[in-house]
Amino acid sequence: MAFEYLGVDLPIREKTISSHRMSWEVIASPGRWWTGAERVEIARIGRAARDFDAVGSDILLEAAVFAIQKLVVDNANLNPEWYQEIIASEGMTEDRYVELVAVVVHALSIDEFHRALGLELESLPQPVGGNPTCERPAEAEQRSSWPPIVPKSGLNHGDEMLYGPMEWGANVISALSLIPENVRWLHDLSEGHYLSFAEMRMPDPLRAISRPQIELIAARVSALNECFY
Repeated sequence: MAFEYLGVDLPIREKTISSHRMSWEVIASPGRWWTGAERVEIARIGRAARDFDAVGSDILLEAAVFAIQKLVVDNANLNPEWYQEIIASEGMTEDRYVELVAVVVHALSIDEFHRALGLELESLPQPVGGNPTCERPAEAEQRSSWPPIVPKSGLNHGDEMLYGPMEWGANVISALSLIPENVRWLHDLSEGHYLSFAEMRMPDPLRAISRPQIELIAARVSALNECFY
């Protein structure tokens, strides 16, 4: 089984482990716009880009490979003009871009967790067969983000509570919601690495360290990574 963490002399939370396993399952499975094989390939290209290895792909669009590499190594220079150029490229759409971003973000986040602990990277999962559903939520709406996002009514059944009491989630929660499954997926990894969406609204989520300590670490990591959100 993936993510056993055998021999790691640290108390890795069960939620962290389960979120990693869920991410690998999701990456390997067909999405709305990419096949399982293409999604695993997106993760592979992103992993290579992290080491400045500009590898090519036999199955991904050239624009997709370029977008992955830009997201990983030069995200501080993303802008609306670049985004419009990418989604206008042959074979690309805003839906395919959003799904690609979700795969890149989750795979890279898990890889960085391993690097932080000095661990070997987990082998990428074997892709699951099947075709993308090619379903776009009817509620998708262009608001303040580059790609459209969806309100609570557009989320998958059972996920509506992830937006809290509001019809529209906070930007960081709804940013990838054009693919509604991404909201649940992002929540799961956030809970494993940081805080659940509900815990983000709590002054003290009752973890091993206090909320101010959690935020101090998060702020320091963001500064070191030159996060510009």
